[in-house]
Amino acid sequence: MEFGVGYFPTHDGMRPGEIARRVEERGHTALFFAEHTHIPAVRETPWPGGPQLPQKYWHTYDLFVALTAAAEATSRLRIGSGVCLVTERDPIVTAKEVASVDHLSGGRFEFGVGLGWNREEMRNHGTDPRLRVPVMTERIKAMKEIWTHDEASFAGKHVNFERIWSWPKPAQRPHPPVLIGGGGPSVLDRVLDHGDGWFPQWRDENVFERIAELRARADRFLQVQMLSVPPEAKALEECERAGVDRVSVWLPSGPWSRVEPALEKWEAAIGELTGR
Repeated sequence: MEFGVGYFPTHDGMRPGEIARRVEERGHTALFFAEHTHIPAVRETPWPGGPQLPQKYWHTYDLFVALTAAAEATSRLRIGSGVCLVTERDPIVTAKEVASVDHLSGGRFEFGVGLGWNREEMRNHGTDPRLRVPVMTERIKAMKEIWTHDEASFAGKHVNFERIWSWPKPAQRPHPPVLIGGGGPSVLDRVLDHGDGWFPQWRDENVFERIAELRARADRFLQVQMLSVPPEAKALEECERAGVDRVSVWLPSGPWSRVEPALEKWEAAIGELTGR
């Protein structure tokens, strides 16, 4: 089992390249950045994490700008989206950004994707929240066509284009791993249909039972990576027993003086598990 971290790259915290460099130096294998283009000032959708939405949600850098900075500052670290809100993105533009970061990083990008929880945010991007599952599914499938064909076309209900050229292609072949985030009732179906792995949160209901279900249903290898894992050896043991491939903890946004103690707590839990 590998170990990574997640981080909201805010303009008033550690710069994306700096945290990436430090995470790589300390031996972690992956760094995931969160994404929100904005947060609506008037919002009815409840945040799953509690009654008060943290300010970092509307103070993040653009996801792919931050990922590019992280890629340039490192040479081994896997960098990824945790998660990219595909429901709020043009698939042709996003395919270009994914391919560009993967190409510039030498094939180190991991494409975590999610439906998003904020319905008002989706609506501001022109997506009907009731259609978010088929919209995201078609957009992901359309991006795969762009990544894997010199001349790509896609005909769907929500995405349509004919005979387009788009380069560079990703360094990873056929494309970076697509990790389907979420814990809803249809998520395993979506992982099996068009994902390379599942990217659940620790808090998702029945997550370990569903990992076993995914493995039983799959006819190919599907990785499982888990976000928001508590910095506790017992939690890491549960993940290891369940066959999770990589676990990641969310670090607080801010200066190194705030980030370092949280990272040290995570590393202490890892050391307790591994004996190192």
